[in-house]
Amino acid sequence: MTIAIAGPRLQAEISENGAELVRLRDAQGRDLLWDGDPAFWTGRSPLLFPIVGQVRNNRIRVGGSEYELFRHGFARTSRFEAVEAGPSQCRLRLISDEATLRRYPFPFRLDVAYRIAEETLTMTASVTNTGNTDMPVSFGFHPAFRWPLPYGAAREAHEIRFEREEGAPIRRPLEGLIGRQPLPSPVQGRALRLNDSLFAADALVFDRLESRSVTYGAPGSGSIRVDFPCMTHLGIWTKPGAGFICIEPWQGYADPEDFDGEFSEKPGLVLIQPGIERDFGMSVTVNGAAL
Repeated sequence: MTIAIAGPRLQAEISENGAELVRLRDAQGRDLLWDGDPAFWTGRSPLLFPIVGQVRNNRIRVGGSEYELFRHGFARTSRFEAVEAGPSQCRLRLISDEATLRRYPFPFRLDVAYRIAEETLTMTASVTNTGNTDMPVSFGFHPAFRWPLPYGAAREAHEIRFEREEGAPIRRPLEGLIGRQPLPSPVQGRALRLNDSLFAADALVFDRLESRSVTYGAPGSGSIRVDFPCMTHLGIWTKPGAGFICIEPWQGYADPEDFDGEFSEKPGLVLIQPGIERDFGMSVTVNGAAL
């Protein structure tokens, strides 16, 4: 089941399965989001919780006990409850239960809100610790935008322009984990020119990110701005030859290849105290900025 929300300049559909954004269209009805073609990747915009990426041997260690937790966590495959649905906004909820506690031993409530205002879609994930101990958590967004965008520019003309210069080294996945070896940033000043060869060795992982906003598109053509003021990391990924590019604001990332500690010590995650709510958010603005 999906929930449709809309404004004068933007339309979206959200599935109760995973609280996933499954369609995003501009005022002219042009699709901006990947269609989930299984020939490449069935995802469209999955939510990553309570981990981003993969943990060693698909297991986390909490208080000396091990729990099986697969890549990107379980929110993306869970059924959410729609607790609010209006013309331009909706909210969906996932609450911990016996099944989640067997994989992630922390009681929680996860509310995911979508709101359209003018040409902007805002996504806010609110994680509440409903237990009585500190809760270690990561959260990530994983939207896949059309590449090329439906504005007439050639695929090879597209680029991602960062808010700030990104000269710090990046990381790459290594058998699902994050390689410790830093690699030179492919960003030239503020621009990342997109081509399939960038992703031959999997995703680009920016774990020393300066920017909190990027603009995606082709010079002189329509564009999409992605803002993520409270997210500290970024992944960019596609499968070479596919018709999408994922721009993924994250809090956290996969286990470093040499990490083998308690889950609470995992680099990149945050600790939420009992009774406290933590927000993770991003927004997509269509044609909001020119390259």
